[in-house]
Amino acid sequence: MERPEETVQGAQMRQNLEELRAMGVEPYPRRFERTHIAEEIHEIFDELENTEVIIAGRLTAIRGHGKAGFADLRDGSGGIQLYVRKDEIGEQAFAAWKLMDVGDIVGVKGEVFRTRAGEVSVKAIEITLLAKALLPLPEKFHGLKDKEQRYRQRYLDLIANEEVREVFAGRSVILSTAREFLEERGYMEVETPVLQPLYGGAFAQPFETHHHALDMTLYLRIADELYLKRLIVGGFERVFEIGKDFRNEGMDRTHSPEFTQLELYEAYADYNDMMDLTEALFEAIAIRLHGETTFEYGELTIDLKRPWRRLRVMDAVADVVGADALVDRDALFTAAREKGVDVEDGATFGACVERILDQLVEPNLMDPTFLIDYPREISPLAKQTPDDPEIVERFEVFVAGFELGNSFSELNDPDEQLRRFEAQVEKRAEGDAEAHGMDEDFVTALMHGMPPTGGLGLGIDRIVMLFTGAQGIRDVILFPPMRPDRKE
Repeated sequence: MERPEETVQGAQMRQNLEELRAMGVEPYPRRFERTHIAEEIHEIFDELENTEVIIAGRLTAIRGHGKAGFADLRDGSGGIQLYVRKDEIGEQAFAAWKLMDVGDIVGVKGEVFRTRAGEVSVKAIEITLLAKALLPLPEKFHGLKDKEQRYRQRYLDLIANEEVREVFAGRSVILSTAREFLEERGYMEVETPVLQPLYGGAFAQPFETHHHALDMTLYLRIADELYLKRLIVGGFERVFEIGKDFRNEGMDRTHSPEFTQLELYEAYADYNDMMDLTEALFEAIAIRLHGETTFEYGELTIDLKRPWRRLRVMDAVADVVGADALVDRDALFTAAREKGVDVEDGATFGACVERILDQLVEPNLMDPTFLIDYPREISPLAKQTPDDPEIVERFEVFVAGFELGNSFSELNDPDEQLRRFEAQVEKRAEGDAEAHGMDEDFVTALMHGMPPTGGLGLGIDRIVMLFTGAQGIRDVILFPPMRPDRKE
């Protein structure tokens, strides 16, 4: 395959570099001081008209021949037109300008004016080359459309596609809004280990590594939960962490092996408090991004205004397979198979419930919905409901047909926690690779006393998908995990 720098255009750009150097132009200077950005010039044009400014950015288009022409410059805030004239910048500088290419980064001193066509522009007085590009940008009118290239070369994606920059700017707003929201409510941000000797807090297979100095196996965390709850034991009553978690599992529209999660815990609260908190947080993000609680996601109109629907898990299962199927495991298994649910032959009652939820219930939860009260069997870290010891106080939150978060009234009975860990260890011995392992130190922590606690985990990447309109998780991760490029 022909490498980019071997193309005719790439060769010409390198030749231009050599000619600029021969003219005494430094193509990669150390710094440049500017006075304004493009967005500012547009916003306060009336104040800046006929005023000298200094701007900097990437050339995205060059138009015109002879002794004058126009160009488009884009900085981090947006774009602005340049007017470059030989008589204004001088013969030598204009000769250097003629050797500059689309993709080059330049600094421009000039006068703000409006063209006859009404476009706000800067008439160049001085042009400084700040970084000479040696490879061409994606073709102007078609942009960068190939999904694989966009993910592998995100820098080109950001240059070529304005809407992509807007997605990641929105992601930044979501994160800052979440932090401000929680800090205003007395939560403290903390950091817990990413490399852990025991992994836990979720059902998932971990990534495994080896620490040479300690000569021990460590795991990339699959959740922050058990360390954060240790902090609740230690007396921090409201804590949260925003960080990377890792699960060695499949990839699809809403799953990535490396993802960002917000986890928080509040002493003396339960899952009802967490539902209230979730509604308020999502409302705050919606208003910050969209100015209201209603916005479009694909063909859906989403309204996050409180209160949201609360749907019990067993009621949801009964709605799709019939109430008679809930009498025991065999009846539920049979009903699930009859409805076309992909459920393994040896699946337990709880596993059948999970598969029914995954395949028949959750994809249809378009309006904001809390799916509440799960079987204890599939929620080993949650507290039982007062009226049924086989059901626990847990919810998952759904919008637009996909899950955005998970919450428990946290189990704080150390003896019960130990029994549930032991049950999970038995499942692991029977071949369940995702069963929760034994964490004796966590049980020891609970034995010192943990107050009633509400916990919540929210998938930041999926939240960004919802609020920015992205249809896949790789579209909201700057550098998503990918296989090596076969072409290389």
